Amino acid sequence: MLSIDTAAHGSRWRRRHPVDKAVLGFGLTVLAVSLPPWPGAALVLAAALVLLLGPARVPAGRLWRAYRVPLGFCLTGAATLLVRVGGPHGPLVGLAPDGPVRAGELLLRSSAASLGVLLFAFTTPMSDLLPRLVRAGVPPAVVDVALVTYRMTFLLLESVRRVRQAQAARLGHTTRAATWRSLGGLGAIAFVRAFDRAGRLQDGLAGRGYDGTLRVLVPSTRVSAAFTLASLALLAGIAVLSAVLEGPLG
Repeated sequence: MLSIDTAAHGSRWRRRHPVDKAVLGFGLTVLAVSLPPWPGAALVLAAALVLLLGPARVPAGRLWRAYRVPLGFCLTGAATLLVRVGGPHGPLVGLAPDGPVRAGELLLRSSAASLGVLLFAFTTPMSDLLPRLVRAGVPPAVVDVALVTYRMTFLLLESVRRVRQAQAARLGHTTRAATWRSLGGLGAIAFVRAFDRAGRLQDGLAGRGYDGTLRVLVPSTRVSAAFTLASLALLAGIAVLSAVLEGPLG
């Protein structure tokens, strides 16, 4: 999460309106799910990679570190389609007759859809997105809770990092027993600090006349008609090309 958020704040598309990037990123995700796995999802996957590494300029190493987590889930889900359990005839567990084809289709769909979501995540910081959700009809209280949770998460992660560094400097991870003691102390400190920060945050909001709404400055940006039209043209081109090249997987 920290790596993705850092990349989003330094993204070349950071100053673009979230709607522009949502049309492109989530549009690719919808195509990956709705188009045939071959060649539709494969085209979506290739397009998302080109956009991420090209115009969006996401570092390849950072993209891989974020992508390997959903890719692991995609591989795990696809692997289950390779086997068949039970049946009127044959062994209790065996290879599914069409398992490799179905697994390949699921892997293409899920991995391409994941890249579409990552395209939006790597170019749109949550601090730019959450305040705008109120205009989209999300209740302000829900957005306020999300903003506070988002902020508190980073504060607690920073506290945990500092405590771990202090424990390591005091040889708190030299043995297995010491490691377990350090983990217990780390959990206790994080728990106490979470309540302490929450209390201070509440006192600070009360001292500033909190009336139930957190007011956050949002960068002034406009939806780019040219960017949105180009995104729609790309999505339409992928759909048409998929229809032209459609064929059986493999």
